[in-house]
Amino acid sequence: MSAGLKALRGSAAISGVATFGCGETPGFTDMELLAHAARAAVADAGLDMRDIDGLCTASASAAMWALPVVEYLGLDPRYIDGTMLGGSSFIAHLLPAMQAIRCGQCSAVLVCYGSAQRSAAFGRREIVAARRFLDPQPYEHPYEPMLPVSAYALAASRHMHEFGTTREQLADVAVAARAWAALNPEAFMREPLTRGEVLGARMVSDPLTVRDCCLVTDGAGACVLVSAERARDLPKQPVYVLGNATAVWNRQISSMADLTVTAASQSGREAFAMAGLAPKDMDVVQLYDAFTINTLLFLEDLGFCPKGEGGRFVADGAIAPGGRLAVNTNGGGLSCVHPGMYGIFALIEAVRQLRGECGERQVKNAHTALAHGNGGTLSSQATAILGTAEALR
Repeated sequence: MSAGLKALRGSAAISGVATFGCGETPGFTDMELLAHAARAAVADAGLDMRDIDGLCTASASAAMWALPVVEYLGLDPRYIDGTMLGGSSFIAHLLPAMQAIRCGQCSAVLVCYGSAQRSAAFGRREIVAARRFLDPQPYEHPYEPMLPVSAYALAASRHMHEFGTTREQLADVAVAARAWAALNPEAFMREPLTRGEVLGARMVSDPLTVRDCCLVTDGAGACVLVSAERARDLPKQPVYVLGNATAVWNRQISSMADLTVTAASQSGREAFAMAGLAPKDMDVVQLYDAFTINTLLFLEDLGFCPKGEGGRFVADGAIAPGGRLAVNTNGGGLSCVHPGMYGIFALIEAVRQLRGECGERQVKNAHTALAHGNGGTLSSQATAILGTAEALR
């Protein structure tokens, strides 16, 4: 870990967050959803849109997405990051934004995303079809897999074969997510879910049923990053970025050296090193659970349990409310919201937990949180370690 990265620990804080339109929001475009969340996050930070001089954003359907966002929001940013790494993008945007703030390039960075994927006429099916031409995967597309779910099904099958992980343990991930969602008024699916209902649901790509898969929803999220010094003068409790790292090992699932080991093992290690903390120090954990296997892989690769032990770690309610570790407390992508890319919602939930704003699902005395983003088919991984003023000391 370089001295420069160490020096960035806690140098910036998230001072505003907001979501908008989570679930079904017919009649809204991607941009309109994003704009509602962006304006609400800026207001939550106690700022005006004229204070925003940095922008980070990405879209699954537009390569130059930052340009129309600047235009629509009426911004004049001195710092722009439109890096697109899939669902991990918004957590990956943090470290470059911290560097931009630290060097004086900008002072308030808006990180934002919106998608009307569930309600739009040009939805997920059309985006997947277009991507075959815009983002060809030469080792996979000729065989016409059902991407992304078949890629994650391969990883799940390998994990089951290699470590004895069971379908019941995968189902326990979905059941735990639903139990948290039941406590979250914003969650799209809140009705009780049993292990049997997960196992008996419609098979999508063996061994994953539809209840092992994330939702398809509309939704938008945004957050505002400022210097730690400035955050202390703003109305909301600052949530400091203690560590952040991104790692990319592959684009296609067929190019993974090992289907059971992801680049989260690198991003997590480097983020913890920057923060000077370890998995045992985390009070809440927000993981990108596009599929149930994700949660097992990331718990292992981020160091919460040994490789191969993820299934046994989550069994029988261990990550549900009242369990040994609070994981995906908003209900995650499996039960709360998943408008194409989920990463920013993991970040927002971590901030809300550290602020103590989560009502029935609030984890008591939470001072540290991990938010982890995943993009593509286990392709890109970004990890953020966040903390309150108590954790900054």
